[in-house]
Amino acid sequence: MASSTSVVNVNVDSNLKNQANAILNDLGLNMSTAINMFLTQIVKRDGLPFEVSNPKPSKELLEALEEGKKLSKK
Repeated sequence: MASSTSVVNVNVDSNLKNQANAILNDLGLNMSTAINMFLTQIVKRDGLPFEVSNPKPSKELLEALEEGKKLSKK
């Protein structure tokens, strides 16, 4: 069975694209191959191939920010 291809258009920051292209070239890959690898991993893992999280500020940072607010009001 012959495989078919589809075109995906994505807007990315030009600097980011250039930096990624340089790294991919060093790896012997092009952008299309890298994106196909990424999409293959999404399918194989049934999700993103890396952790996506929303970092929370530490307790210490929150306390320091609160202390800073109090000091600025004096």
